Amino acid sequence: MNPPLPARTAWSLGAFYFCYFAYVGGFTPYLGLYLDSVGMSAVQIGLLMAVNQSSRMFAPMLWGVLADRSGDRMHIVRLTALAGGIAMFGLFAGDSFGALFVTLLVISFFTSATMPLAEATTFGHVRGDTGRYARTRLWGSVGFIFAVVGIGYFLDFATLRDWLWLVIAIYTVALVATWQVPESSAHRSVQEDVPARTILMRPEVAGLLSACFLMATAHGAYYSFFSVHLVENGYSKSAVGWLWALGVVCEVAVFWWMPQLVARIGLYRLLVATFAIAVVRFLLIGWLVGSPTALVLAQTMHAATFGAYHAAAIGLIHRWFQGAHQAKGQALYTALSFGAGGTLGGFVSGLVWSSFGPAITFTIAALAASLGFALLLVMVRGRVPEHPSPAA
Repeated sequence: MNPPLPARTAWSLGAFYFCYFAYVGGFTPYLGLYLDSVGMSAVQIGLLMAVNQSSRMFAPMLWGVLADRSGDRMHIVRLTALAGGIAMFGLFAGDSFGALFVTLLVISFFTSATMPLAEATTFGHVRGDTGRYARTRLWGSVGFIFAVVGIGYFLDFATLRDWLWLVIAIYTVALVATWQVPESSAHRSVQEDVPARTILMRPEVAGLLSACFLMATAHGAYYSFFSVHLVENGYSKSAVGWLWALGVVCEVAVFWWMPQLVARIGLYRLLVATFAIAVVRFLLIGWLVGSPTALVLAQTMHAATFGAYHAAAIGLIHRWFQGAHQAKGQALYTALSFGAGGTLGGFVSGLVWSSFGPAITFTIAALAASLGFALLLVMVRGRVPEHPSPAA
């Protein structure tokens, strides 16, 4: 059994997650509304939401390789976070599609370093214990809730231009928090002598990453158009905030219970269940938006489709990418899922939304999740290590 984290380390990690995801909760759910307010079409919104993810297809691997070679992940996080914060002021430079495209691309390029390197650092501190990671990561969900609800009420009387200033202020606090997180060592394992390319070519690893790509693709419609979908159907912005927050409250609960869930169900079976739940969730959002009850049910499923899914996925990634490959493994997960999958999901959802409407858009999201479910059954089943190596 691993020893408990030192109090200062536990506090600094919790504070970092809280502040960083307060920024995410203030920015991502309302970016689509901001783009809509400055006259972007559905196709343009989809493209801009996609470009906000696109640099995650390659930038995390760049930062991950640099971090694994230097052994100083948090130094890279601090420098790239600072550059990303400076780039945010470009949002005031103009409301044209071209200006927004370039600004969001630059922001994404630098901020894409934050989570894979921070996740690798956290897993180093908790020594690969998925349950302990989840209970640390839940503070990020709490920060997300505070921001998404608070800004929902804020936007009921303030403008979306005011929203930009508030987001930058929250991001500045998150930037300061990165300086409080101590570095963790990459614990050596026998897999360290195996090239990362060899690990990636294993069928179960390729299957997992492909399924994660499809889960992120499925969520493209949700992150791009969920808020717009609700407002167009008569929900207030404060109601939008509460529905986002409900999902993250349930996410906090699943993070807290993650040790028990992993012990009883196992990472693989838990991951498979999250894909099945995602299919149901996106169909509810697409076809039953007029029913508050259906939306509440769909948002409670966020506990599975993000909370349990993310914890289980990066837990498995950590089991396969150990030692000096830790940051590369987490970066690869980010690049292929949130990067490539998120970009494709945002782009396709914009095209489908403008041509066929929200119901078909979310149905395609459900189809992507179902394909990921099938991949896990075919390529990953029976090939998951029971525990991380003792050295990890």
